[in-house]
Amino acid sequence: MTLSALVFILISVASIGLFAWKMKSIVAQIKLGKSVDRSNRKADRWKVMLLVAFGQKKMFTRPLVAVLHFIFYVAFVITQIELIEVFIDGFSGSHRFFFHAGLGRFYTAVISSIEVLSVLTFIATLIFFSRRNIIRLPRFTMAELKGWPRNDANLILFFELLLIGFIFLMNSADEARLNILSNDSYSFAVSQFIGPLLADALGNLDTLDVLSKIGWWGHLIMVFIFLNYLPYSKHLHILFAFPNTYFSNLDAKGKFSNMESVENEVKLMLDPNADPYAAPANDAAPQRFGAKDVQDLTWKQLLEAYSCTECGRCTSVCPANQTGKLLSPRKIMMDTRDRLSEVGNNKMNLEDGRSLLGDYITPEELWACTSCNACVQECPVNIDPLSIIVDLRRFLVMEESKIPSELTGMLTNIENNGAPWQFSPADRMKWTEEN
Repeated sequence: MTLSALVFILISVASIGLFAWKMKSIVAQIKLGKSVDRSNRKADRWKVMLLVAFGQKKMFTRPLVAVLHFIFYVAFVITQIELIEVFIDGFSGSHRFFFHAGLGRFYTAVISSIEVLSVLTFIATLIFFSRRNIIRLPRFTMAELKGWPRNDANLILFFELLLIGFIFLMNSADEARLNILSNDSYSFAVSQFIGPLLADALGNLDTLDVLSKIGWWGHLIMVFIFLNYLPYSKHLHILFAFPNTYFSNLDAKGKFSNMESVENEVKLMLDPNADPYAAPANDAAPQRFGAKDVQDLTWKQLLEAYSCTECGRCTSVCPANQTGKLLSPRKIMMDTRDRLSEVGNNKMNLEDGRSLLGDYITPEELWACTSCNACVQECPVNIDPLSIIVDLRRFLVMEESKIPSELTGMLTNIENNGAPWQFSPADRMKWTEEN
């Protein structure tokens, strides 16, 4: 085994091992959530995942950004073909294994498509960087993106530019070497034009060989850096978008969840044949009403927190946010993820004197929500911030009896009159008697 192959194996094992260790921790954090059954309607779930995650369907409500993001998406998928070859070359000590295995024209077509997509990705990366840092679109300058989230978004764009640079350095150096050795060309779409320029400028096979190796190792190392950066970044949605869309809530958006214990009590009261002295069917200890901390949410809600792309589409359509209120659905998801990550970093210690409600999310944010479902409709990966908001509000009302005074009168009227208005049900049709 060559020294190069040994170094490659050590780096590969270390990088993949670190990634697996971190992902195991994240999965353990998600499993802290309460159980919820999302195993029904499998055919519909596969359809949703194919359309929303694979097909990027909901991205196309904003066509320009959708096209740019789709370029990233396709480039990421197709580049994995080249990555397979990089791994084969790393283990075997060969170089461009597939080309020398007799896949000449097909190989050239694949690498050429990667190069074209890389050029388009380079342009898209600059546009995305400009939108965040030069044009400064409002949804990218909100308070919740200050600090690490803003740096995270820019850092991943920088990684992308480096990766593209290493790919073209390797391909162009190889084109230059082949041009000098045999006056031939791989005929890669872009590098075939850069290669001869390198050959004329350098004209030294040893130097070109070093540049090719720098490109190859640089490409590999950037892939491993990105792999281990992913679990700490919003770009974890690259992996989690698929299970998150598969386990989407397929019920109508206006349908709220009920606590089973409360629902059973109501049914008991409405059943004239029920025995009020009979032992309950489920004699387990009652659950907390609503949610105060991450362990009170479902595993699906916690998965959604780690699936959030921080794109801000939810916040940009939120009527409460648009009218200047404190609520930002994106912040709700980011706060949930940050609290969950804090619990994970504390070795799953939930008794640290902190909680999602209060330390991260304030009642003012929660009561600003109109429950309109605009954020749910807009999310490109089917995240449901409203479900977390409702569960946190449920805790405030049912556990702590904290409710805005504006709502107290309305709820009293509903209890006494069966409607939000302060008049008797018997007078409800009097307006029809007016001339």
